[in-house]
Amino acid sequence: MVRQAVRDVRTAPSPPPAYPLADPTVAALRRVVDDLAASTHAIGELMLEVAPAYLSDTDAADVLALLYEQIGEPLEHGLAARRYAMSGDRRALHGTVL
Repeated sequence: MVRQAVRDVRTAPSPPPAYPLADPTVAALRRVVDDLAASTHAIGELMLEVAPAYLSDTDAADVLALLYEQIGEPLEHGLAARRYAMSGDRRALHGTVL
């Protein structure tokens, strides 16, 4: 129920560009980045179930720290995914996931 509410309220990731890219290597890399962003958005939605959007990053870090320690990922990646799910802005991932 929370996941559906987040989907209804938050912006989904932006669609890929409508024009095809001339270089097939660049096009393939763009697809990889788009897939990574889409999966990160889904992870961010899950993080919002654990640490809802009304919590600040500091409070969310307290809630998510144990989870990220157990899965062996940096906490900052989870917080970035959570911010991305809230905003739909890929800039939230720069320096962490992307």
